[in-house]
Amino acid sequence: MIEELKRMPLFRETDHKILERLILEKQIFKQSYHKGATVHEQNTECYVMDMVCSGKLVAYSLAPNGSESVVFEFVTGSIIGANLLFGNQNRYPMSIYCTTDCVLLHILRSGIEELLKGYSFVMQFMRSLSINSQGMNRKIAMYTQKSLRENLMDYFLALSTQQKSNSVLLPVTKKQLADYFGVQRPSLFRELKRMRDEDLIGIENKTITIKFLSR
Repeated sequence: MIEELKRMPLFRETDHKILERLILEKQIFKQSYHKGATVHEQNTECYVMDMVCSGKLVAYSLAPNGSESVVFEFVTGSIIGANLLFGNQNRYPMSIYCTTDCVLLHILRSGIEELLKGYSFVMQFMRSLSINSQGMNRKIAMYTQKSLRENLMDYFLALSTQQKSNSVLLPVTKKQLADYFGVQRPSLFRELKRMRDEDLIGIENKTITIKFLSR
């Protein structure tokens, strides 16, 4: 396990003996989760930092009417909870669950305190905080500064660049797309229909043909 940790940027310069001791003391440990498992419940206390070794997870908020809005996605290499460990408000603001089978590396708060004595770990830790903050800022901008149509156009353009085609295949279901944008599924369907009726896009099952670029 130590060799695996040393391949991660976060631990690359950390002393081998420190990692060995933290593992023996169960302050660093790995755990597997099945698809659909909730790793952290909303409003529970954060006492560990998690690193995603494999799989995907999402953070979602639950509205009073029972609807879910996906706020953030975590993939291999992502870090969860670093921004909560040492704050006064150290409870998870959202639930976090696995959308695939996952393997997570858990590091207890006491272990993080020990690791933060090393300069190289501090720099990588700060980098992870910055990445998480930037991701949240993008989500906030999405919700507050742009209309659903503008967000959809940006999303389709990003897929077009990625897939190198003006006809793109959606990598998610429309429900997942609605969750991603923080809207109800009927609202998403209505906007997609309007865009199709205005000849901005074509829709064929999960294939979207971008037409608004030529207008």
